[in-house]
Amino acid sequence: MIRNICAAGLGLLLLLAPGLATAQLANDPTADITALQTEWAHINYEVRDQSAQEDQMKALADRAATVTARYPDQAPPKIWEAIILSSYAGMKGGIGALGLVKHARQLLLEAEKIDATAMDGSIYTTLGSLYYQVPGWPLGFGNHRKARAYLEQARALNPDGIDPNYFYGDLLIEDGEYAAAIPVLEHALQAPPRANREVADAGRRAEIKAAIAKARAKLN
Repeated sequence: MIRNICAAGLGLLLLLAPGLATAQLANDPTADITALQTEWAHINYEVRDQSAQEDQMKALADRAATVTARYPDQAPPKIWEAIILSSYAGMKGGIGALGLVKHARQLLLEAEKIDATAMDGSIYTTLGSLYYQVPGWPLGFGNHRKARAYLEQARALNPDGIDPNYFYGDLLIEDGEYAAAIPVLEHALQAPPRANREVADAGRRAEIKAAIAKARAKLN
């Protein structure tokens, strides 16, 4: 009875205030995030021309910034803008990329203050990947010790995730821990498929297999 009354009351409220449902939807970034994810995967894994890839990732970074501005109090847009900026920085390279990765780090730290567990620990996965791929002092903020700590946080939040395990395994390879890297990477290959992320999953699995091959070659 209470459930029926509440449902009836909610229906009446929506009839009296039809703008309420629209306002709630307007504050939901899910559709925008899905579009960014899909385009990022296409550019990152399917665009072969390097110049076109860089141009398209830059344009996507601009789009991501508008999404972040639209939802300033939510973590996922900041996380995805940071991921896209990091990818663009990797394509751009050189000193000019350092400003991009510093901005990406700032976005992730802002997202952490909003919701540290957002997107299954993607904040820490991305911070960890940045900290071991960015040059260290005096050029950048790279630090393998911090990278490891962040990636361990990411794996604690998402132990079976494809990304935290891939990046942790890749870091282990960077640090010369080839035997330790292989089971971590093999675990990454067993990650369940992500909804609407088929291209990203396929591309990441190819990277994981290449990393495993690299680690095994180093051990032989």
